[in-house]
Amino acid sequence: MFLLRLLLKNAFRHRLRTSLTLVGLVVAVCAFGMLRTILEAWYAGVETSSSTRLITRSNISLTFALPLNYAQRIRGVEGVRTVSWANWFGGVYQTERNFFPQFAVDPVTYLALYPEYRLPDDQKQAFFRDRQGAVVGRKLAEKFGWKIGDQIPIRGTIYPGTWTFTLRGIWDGAEARTDESQLLFHWALINETLRQTMKRRADFVGVYVLGIDDPGNAAVISQRIDAVFANSVAETMTETEAAFQLSFVSMSETILVAIEAVSLIIIVIIMAVMANTMTMTARERLAEYATLKALGFPPGFVVRLLFGESLLIAAIGGAIGVAATLPLAAAFGKAVGTILPAFQVSPLTMSLQAGAALGVGLVAAAWPAWRMSRIDIVQGLRHVA
Repeated sequence: MFLLRLLLKNAFRHRLRTSLTLVGLVVAVCAFGMLRTILEAWYAGVETSSSTRLITRSNISLTFALPLNYAQRIRGVEGVRTVSWANWFGGVYQTERNFFPQFAVDPVTYLALYPEYRLPDDQKQAFFRDRQGAVVGRKLAEKFGWKIGDQIPIRGTIYPGTWTFTLRGIWDGAEARTDESQLLFHWALINETLRQTMKRRADFVGVYVLGIDDPGNAAVISQRIDAVFANSVAETMTETEAAFQLSFVSMSETILVAIEAVSLIIIVIIMAVMANTMTMTARERLAEYATLKALGFPPGFVVRLLFGESLLIAAIGGAIGVAATLPLAAAFGKAVGTILPAFQVSPLTMSLQAGAALGVGLVAAAWPAWRMSRIDIVQGLRHVA
């Protein structure tokens, strides 16, 4: 307890300098945490993917659709348990700024493949019965203030016209990172319309979503499916859901590398600031440390004083920084909305923040502590006023 009081007194002997150092450390820890959270949110789709789901798409590009009659042939492949499908809708709600994912799906099979979308049974059945019905995630419903029974008009871009859906259900994610920013509606609705207006585009799907029993056989099952459609007009590429999601993340690889680099640079900068603070502190107390050695205190005591003071400042700044990151992340997540739907500070990020802060404290005190442990008593006492 005596040592703690001594460290506190020493740390705040120059309040302005210590306060400015703390401010810099808090800002650095917050920035590091926010950047880490952005990276985690970017990879959220990969991390929350199920190992029992496969995605089958066109071997050429996602923009090329697959025939609906592929579904029956995929069902016959050994290892495939469930087959569903989805189309990207890409509509606009009110204004282009209100972006959120919209998918036309086969409701019964699709929701069976995504049990993490917790939808009450009565709402689920209402959605199945209503051809113009739609279901959305909780986060999306709260963003726009939607309630069960509301009419949601969406202007189509890929599928022309204004499509009005009746909200029949709102799902909650099974986990905090489950995507709650999507809108799902009946694929049959747009297919019936296409049959009447653009027959050539009817009976095609964007991707097939497949359920398998044994994740260990995912690669083998994928090869079997693609072999079925080899040398056909529309060849397929089947991969795990995680690999499918990762293909989108890899498109932004340069941005992600830049974010990681910036987060490391921030830590290095604040490390230099802390080191400068501790060097100035040691230089000002040269006579004090020499006196301690003259009184018989071992060099290790001086080292502990410097490391203790540096770690105390780092711990205070780190704690404030971690605490400040939580409301900042909540505000940022609300601002970006559906762009980064799973924006939440993880325990791992908070641990890394705390570790980075303490690491800065240790490194910053290393050089001054080594210098002061080797101080000559006579030379040090010359600095006594």
